[in-house]
Amino acid sequence: MAETYLDPRVECTEGAVRIHAYYFPLGTKTIPYGSIRAVTRVALGLARGRARIWGTANPRYWANLDLGRPRKKVGFVLDLGGAVRPFVTPDDPAAFEAALRAHTSIEPTEGTAPLL
Repeated sequence: MAETYLDPRVECTEGAVRIHAYYFPLGTKTIPYGSIRAVTRVALGLARGRARIWGTANPRYWANLDLGRPRKKVGFVLDLGGAVRPFVTPDDPAAFEAALRAHTSIEPTEGTAPLL
């Protein structure tokens, strides 16, 4: 059995990443692992994701609802090959990254958080 991850907003199941509270009002986005092209681990800053609890001001990224995001320091951008890239901030970034590695051959890269 491959590694899984679960917190109230993000989960890695056997077949997909599920991002809760992604769609209005509280819909879940399901992303099969095979759809993920790249993952970027980013350090959050005030103008770079930390102050954005839901949505975006930048049409290339979308952040799910996370009221705890202002207290977090790490986020992940998932490149699905489309115009919009999901932006998530799991409660345990190391465990989330380990679960992604267990299900994909993708090695997350370090990057700069988007202006959200």
